[in-house]
Amino acid sequence: MRILFLGDIVGPPGVVFVQKALPLLRERENLDLVIANAENACNGSGLTSGLYRKIRQAGVDLVTLGDHIYKKAEIISTLTTDERVCKPANFPPDAPGREVIFATAREGTLVAVFSLLGRTYMRAVDCPFRAADHVLAGLEGKTRCIVVDVHAEATADKYLLGHHLKGRVSAVFGTHTHVPTADEQILPGGTAYITDVGMCGPHESILGRRVDRVLPTTISFIPSSFEVASGDVRLSGAIVEIDSSTGQATHIRRIVINEHFLSEKQAGP
Repeated sequence: MRILFLGDIVGPPGVVFVQKALPLLRERENLDLVIANAENACNGSGLTSGLYRKIRQAGVDLVTLGDHIYKKAEIISTLTTDERVCKPANFPPDAPGREVIFATAREGTLVAVFSLLGRTYMRAVDCPFRAADHVLAGLEGKTRCIVVDVHAEATADKYLLGHHLKGRVSAVFGTHTHVPTADEQILPGGTAYITDVGMCGPHESILGRRVDRVLPTTISFIPSSFEVASGDVRLSGAIVEIDSSTGQATHIRRIVINEHFLSEKQAGP
């Protein structure tokens, strides 16, 4: 089974590029399931119900969210009714949304997905380690193929959770920092791991925001609107191959697609 996990989808450029590139990528890579973090899809912060539908229609099977989950209040109704989008599992029980979501991959395997929020330099949340244990206890006997999105600022938070979960889940993908890391690996026990898969959005930017807005404000402290940038849009993520019978990962590969990919496909052979 081949699963693609997409990093944070950032603003209109990220959404549009996913809409254009993902159908082509699904075919080229023979993908069985696609998961994406979409917490920055609405102008760089939050997700609306309309954008959620567009992302799903583009071919994303399951959607995870992070610390910006409730920035757009209208998403709450989607979180409470839709079975393909989840909140971080270490949010309080009263916070709207599901702790874990499921989808059947193209080849027939049931896949479970949940996300965890880190605690270093992030908002105060419940313990991600205990939350992971709680979710995994509830998944016993349901499926061996489990994917976890660790949405965290600190590399150490992500590595610690990777080692806490090794041998218990199929893959641990880091998100939130928007910069892909070169540490993809298979941890003992068959758990694929990468600290950050990057973002789907404009790379001619400061983590998706316009350089001409972020840089002067950083230097002068004069506030400005950090608008989403538009140049050099890319799709970033990782593809993991999983043995459906054991739930263990056998291979992980980073992937970055830019606008030349679309041009090549349009040009044809």
